Amino acid sequence: MLWSGWGDPAKARELPPGMLGLLRDLLGVRAPETPAASLESVRLPPVALPERLLGALEEVAGQVLTGHEDRVRHTRGKSTPDLLRMRAGDGSDAPDAVVVPGSHEEVAGVLRLCSRERIAVVPFGGGTSVVGGLAAVREGFAGVVALDLRGLDRLRSVDVESMVATFEAGVRAPDAERLLAGHGLTLGHFPQSFEYATLGGFAAARSSGQASAGYGRFDDMVVGLTVATPSGTLELGRAPKSAAGPDLRQLVLGSEGAFGVITALRLRVRRAPVERRYEGWRFASFEEGSAAMRALAQEGPLPTVLRLSDETETLIGLAKPETIGSAGSGGCLLIAGYEGAMVGGRHAGASAVLARAGGEPLGPEPGRAWEHGRFSAPYLRDSLLAAGATVETLETAGFWSNIPRLYDAVRLALLGALGSPLVMCHISHVYETGASLYFTVVTPQDADPVAQWERAKAAVNAAIVEAGGTITHHHGVGRDHRAAYEAEIGPVGAGVLRAVKAELDPAGILNPGVLIPGPA
Repeated sequence: MLWSGWGDPAKARELPPGMLGLLRDLLGVRAPETPAASLESVRLPPVALPERLLGALEEVAGQVLTGHEDRVRHTRGKSTPDLLRMRAGDGSDAPDAVVVPGSHEEVAGVLRLCSRERIAVVPFGGGTSVVGGLAAVREGFAGVVALDLRGLDRLRSVDVESMVATFEAGVRAPDAERLLAGHGLTLGHFPQSFEYATLGGFAAARSSGQASAGYGRFDDMVVGLTVATPSGTLELGRAPKSAAGPDLRQLVLGSEGAFGVITALRLRVRRAPVERRYEGWRFASFEEGSAAMRALAQEGPLPTVLRLSDETETLIGLAKPETIGSAGSGGCLLIAGYEGAMVGGRHAGASAVLARAGGEPLGPEPGRAWEHGRFSAPYLRDSLLAAGATVETLETAGFWSNIPRLYDAVRLALLGALGSPLVMCHISHVYETGASLYFTVVTPQDADPVAQWERAKAAVNAAIVEAGGTITHHHGVGRDHRAAYEAEIGPVGAGVLRAVKAELDPAGILNPGVLIPGPA
């Protein structure tokens, strides 16, 4: 992965001429005066861990890396502030070392050693966090290590009778799909981070994929977990469901490495689809399209993929990345996708619902364009950053009756904080009771673009809490959402999290500063 951006450098995208003109004429974006830093010029703090501790880590885990490039590549995640800092050559959050264990036992040994020696540990999968989830607090610790799980990369077993597969946590999503394809199976989990994220990371952040309407969120797929903690090992999940007390799997899902390190997962799998069909529909307004989505979610039949862009996102063409910058045709674009063995009946039923709700069928072309560009947006962000635009995403979720209020609250907060940004939104995850809202924001970079976005993000977080939405639907809490998360769950909820943290990680070494609210 590109150290200062997203993905494969060979896939870097030039901005379409229409987008360059839009940035210049509509937003006033101008190219940065200072060129981006090179990898060699990134400024890193000296390695704080003494040779004694580096040697002890190597004895436990086998591979300990302290080279400049290894440390740079494990510095922070892939949020826009993360990338802006890296482009400026700021590697101040770099770990002292990268530890690469090859087994659960080695992970457990590293955690015992680090707990005893007070070394902070940041679990590292694909490095795709966009909420500050990979930048540990250093104060009070002997040093910081990134625990890279790429050595835990095996498919352990496939139980076709139960439709369950057991993976190690460091398996990347494309490799998981390739391994399952040999058995005629799929997870069906395709978030925008698909090309690089790991299965353990999906679980730790409660990921949700683009086909969540059909396959469910990733936490719906997890039936078992093995977790290494400084206090010992957790083996969770003896059956699909249980009444044996609170489900501790749910405690680990979404814990972002603050309670323990997921080393293996038992996952529900599905038969690989023999047919895929994607198409577009046009609705006159976001409100009308949202009502159609609600009807499908509550009454069925539900497509596998269901995504609705608002008027601005439709006009810009963000749902179809290959057409960005060209004039849209008005209204709101809805993408519906169907996967499975026999999609005809579901397609016919859903199409009837969409037509009754006022939708105009556009045929397969918009669906094919979306499918072709479904993982392209992060590459486009790199090009926008290089052109002098700050572009970032944020998301929330709420009940259907509250979606209009949430939509307006976020937009008003962004306009108030940034002046006249370009604000786009889509719904891409729906439930019987509600849906998510996913915003993309583009604005000119000012003299301090990191501080510029932090002010906007704080305003949006406050607006989401005030409007009754959740602070995150699938990006996670990290550091960026921690204060708003505390407001969302209240003092009693925050106390519960601190108590669990104290039991599983008494020295507080696991991802300090991430997720867990500060002391009361």
